[in-house]
Amino acid sequence: MATPKHVLTQMMSDPQPATQIHLNDLEKRLLNEFQRGLPLTPRPFAAIAEKLGTHEALVVEILNRLQDAGVISRVGPVFKPKKIGTSTLAAMAIPEERLEEIAEVVNAYPEVNHNYERSDHFNLWFVATASTEEQLDAVLNSIRLKTGFEVLKLPMEKQFHIDLGFPLWC
Repeated sequence: MATPKHVLTQMMSDPQPATQIHLNDLEKRLLNEFQRGLPLTPRPFAAIAEKLGTHEALVVEILNRLQDAGVISRVGPVFKPKKIGTSTLAAMAIPEERLEEIAEVVNAYPEVNHNYERSDHFNLWFVATASTEEQLDAVLNSIRLKTGFEVLKLPMEKQFHIDLGFPLWC
């Protein structure tokens, strides 16, 4: 199960083909009602299960299955930038034939939340987090040394709040 430590989305190396998956009413409720407000308790999935009228093990099983199927990419909190540690958006210019290989190297770092491809000279983008600015710089330098490609650090200049929760089923 995903932990708040880092996001498990690893889009570049996702081998899952696009398939349709049937969701039952419980699964739809879980996805709709808990896009926001993940209970901040020692056992959040038990609290979710109680609200849904089911069992903790079933909630965990459903989330694992949906994540394995590529229906959801992560389960965990989103923290306001700079409230806990530090983070940055980063970009790299990678030759197309090496993109998947380098994305896997980047994904191996627990400090990397997610990465994605863009159609641009800088075609591999990711978010990295760390406890301190020094640790963050060390991670980015390690990625540069391990891959042989420069890492462009793009720190946030202005904060925006974008609520990415959407009603999925009515």
